[in-house]
Amino acid sequence: MQKLLGAFIIIGCVLGGYVMAHGQLATLWQPAEIIIILGAGLGSLVVGNPKEVLHEMLLQIREVLAYKRRGEEFQRQLLMLLYELLEMVDAGGLKVLDEHIEEPEQSELFSKYPLILAEDNLMFFIADNFRLMAMGKISAHELEGFLEQELEAMEHNLLQPSRSLHKIGESMPGFGILAAIMGIVITMGNIGGSVAEIGAHVAAALVGTFYGIFMCYCLMEPLSNAMAQRIKTEMSALECVRTTLVAHVAGKPTLLAVDAGRKLIEQDVKPTFKRLETWVTEYEEARDALA
Repeated sequence: MQKLLGAFIIIGCVLGGYVMAHGQLATLWQPAEIIIILGAGLGSLVVGNPKEVLHEMLLQIREVLAYKRRGEEFQRQLLMLLYELLEMVDAGGLKVLDEHIEEPEQSELFSKYPLILAEDNLMFFIADNFRLMAMGKISAHELEGFLEQELEAMEHNLLQPSRSLHKIGESMPGFGILAAIMGIVITMGNIGGSVAEIGAHVAAALVGTFYGIFMCYCLMEPLSNAMAQRIKTEMSALECVRTTLVAHVAGKPTLLAVDAGRKLIEQDVKPTFKRLETWVTEYEEARDALA
C-alpha cells in the first residue's frame, strides 16, 4: 500500500503539474521513444549480468512489491526456534539435531515455525551452521570468523541485483538523450516541412529525455533502494542467528544467548527482553504440561 501511494504521488504530481501548465498528455505518448529507452536498458542488463543475478532481480522486485514487514510473530518464531534448538543441544548434545537440520522441511520442530521455514536463505543458514557446530569442537572466535565471512559473501550476492538496477537507473537519462538525438535526426530529415511538423518532431524528441530522467529518478532509483533495504532487513535475521550461535558456543546460558541475538533485530520490530522471557515461559509451561 505504501509503495502504491508513493507511485500515485509521483505520477499525480509530475503529470498533474504538466497538465496545470497547459501541457497535452497525448504529446507524452511516444511508443518509439519508450521502445528505444527500455530496450537499451533491458539489453544492458542482459549483457552486464549473469542469468542468476537477473533471476534474483526479478524475485526481489516481486518481493518488494508484495513485501510485508517482519512483525512480532516473525521475531517470536525466530527467537523461539533458536531457543528450542539450543535447548536440545544442551539436553542431548548436537547429535540430537541431525533429524531436524538434515531435512528441516520434514522436521516437526521446524514445522512449528512456518514463517521461518518459508525463508530459504534463513533456513539454509540455520541448518548449515548448526550442522557445522555438530561436526566437531569449534571455538567461539573461530565460529564468529566463519559466520562473518559467510554473511559478508551472502550480503554481497543478495545486493548485486539492486546494485545492477541502480547502475542501469543511472544510465537511463543517457538512454533518454540517445532517443532524443535520434528524434532530432528525424527532425533534420524533415526540415523542409511546416513549422508545426518540425515542432511536433522536436517535442517527440524531447519526450525521450523526459522518459529517461523519469525512469531513473522516479522508478529505478527508488526501486533499487527498496530492494537494498529489504536485503538489509533480511540480513538482520541472519545476524541474529550468528550472534546467538557465537554466544552459545562461548558458554552463555540459552536465554542469554538468544537475547544476544535479539539485540541485533531491527529496532522498530525488536521485542523487549521481558517479551522474550514471556515467550520462553509460555513454551516451558506447554512443554511441562505435555511431559
